[in-house]
Amino acid sequence: MAAAKDLKTPLLPSSANGRSPSDADHQLRNPELILDVNDHVDPSASSNQETPLPQCSISIKTQLDFDENPYGFIGSNGFEVPGSTTVDPFRNHTPKIEGVYECLKVFVCAPLALVRLVLFAFCLAIGYVATKCALSGWKDKHNPMPKWRCRVMWITRLCTRGILFAFGYHWIKRKGKPAPREIAPIIVSNHVSYIDPIFFFFELFPTIVASESHDSMPFVGTIIRAMQVIYVNRFSQQSRKHAVNEIKRKASSDRFPRLLLFPEGTTTNGRLLISFQHGAFIPGYPIQPVIVRYPHVHFDQSWGHISLARLMFRMFTQFHNFMEIEYLPVVSPSQHHKESAVRFAEKTGKAMARALNVVQTSHSFVDYMLLSKAADSGQENPSLFVVEMAKIQQLFHLSSSDALDFLDIFLSMNPDSSGTVKIQDFLRVLRLKHCGLSEKMFEFIDVGKNGKITFKEFLVGSAHILNQSLFQQACEVAFIESDIDQDLYINEQEFGASLMPAMGNLSTDEIRGLLNLFDEDDDGRISKGDFVNCLRRNPLLIALFAPHFMHKDLNQMQQLVF
Repeated sequence: MAAAKDLKTPLLPSSANGRSPSDADHQLRNPELILDVNDHVDPSASSNQETPLPQCSISIKTQLDFDENPYGFIGSNGFEVPGSTTVDPFRNHTPKIEGVYECLKVFVCAPLALVRLVLFAFCLAIGYVATKCALSGWKDKHNPMPKWRCRVMWITRLCTRGILFAFGYHWIKRKGKPAPREIAPIIVSNHVSYIDPIFFFFELFPTIVASESHDSMPFVGTIIRAMQVIYVNRFSQQSRKHAVNEIKRKASSDRFPRLLLFPEGTTTNGRLLISFQHGAFIPGYPIQPVIVRYPHVHFDQSWGHISLARLMFRMFTQFHNFMEIEYLPVVSPSQHHKESAVRFAEKTGKAMARALNVVQTSHSFVDYMLLSKAADSGQENPSLFVVEMAKIQQLFHLSSSDALDFLDIFLSMNPDSSGTVKIQDFLRVLRLKHCGLSEKMFEFIDVGKNGKITFKEFLVGSAHILNQSLFQQACEVAFIESDIDQDLYINEQEFGASLMPAMGNLSTDEIRGLLNLFDEDDDGRISKGDFVNCLRRNPLLIALFAPHFMHKDLNQMQQLVF
């Protein structure tokens, strides 16, 4: 049966439309009404009295038989989990000091580390003072920095070279040259370490695009402001749009420095490229790609999932740290037709991947956020929660915040060391009792059919349900059907009655447990906003209301919604 495309036709079969329940794929079968009748005759009744009628105790139980897909009523035909690489692009491969050679080197270089630390602090202090002088009294940040202020910033630029020297970058190998600013006003680079922006500050003194959080960083925030930084909030569409407009404005004028962007949006270990954000490519100006390499044998210099203090200490205790910069040929958008930002980014990414001799994956900055959250929660192997979010966002239009919210829910299920969750923890967090429906909900997510679900299965399954065209409308209809007295609120009794057709008899504690999950403002009842918001956070729970769509004239119900 083809999935229904709107609510003008019944979402579930009924005898009224001439079809038997057995003909429906991925839908609910008719409820079974069970009557329990208990006969009790009063033994004290005398034989000469009229025989009393049996005292009947009737309990009505409804039980629904679910097939393999409890979400067929909103048009779902199941889902597939996209394949992914087994590579963790954020993993630093030498997070600890291991091996005789490294231990000996750290011991020998420990006194040198103190000297380097003093040099680092001295250069940072001088650069900070020079930057404060250059910024003093400058209020017209909308226009380019005056030339005399830029000359003062040369002091800071020389100080950054001293900082690189303190970190062990005594010489830096360069290949190629920066293209003139009028030819390529934008430079993009892969991002491996915090050393990258320090080098580019010294080499090019560009305008950069950075997260708003960088502005509050001690010392560094002041220096970044002198680069006429374009701040962006990754989670704000308005902020991203403003950043793109600023990139266009500054790239179009030779009075501004060239722009530098790290399109990956975060640091990786340099062993591959992750997906590019499109801010650098939307304006459509020619771009010069630059690749950064950190050749190493014993010490991985990448700023993967490792603390800044530990990485700095390891750099200070190396005889020399290797760094290579290669300026690639300028990449221009197609002249024959207006090239989309996506295609322009892909073309640039391929050029950089070829030069680095690596592949470009569908990981994104959101994967790093998922990794960090999993690590902060104490997960034994946080790499298991990296899911190549760029591909998932493309398929399901899932926002970054939604992905992080789904991870919070999954982590509350207490994943084991393999990053998987069993049905009992799945039911506990979603406040569901063990029944036929809840089993089918779990089996729907368990694509691997091994009795456990991974975070990627949970994420993709939830995103799949959320992305169904009928999901929002089904939420609204379910609320109307559950609000029996039509007072725009669902109380505890109404909620229990609404759940009974799908889950059978529920105890008071079971009803209240689910009610508390839906009740956002803790007022003991569920408003429409509470109801819809809860189902958006937990889209799998929409299956609880499937019986409300049986044998209904949804043409009439559609008028109630709209």
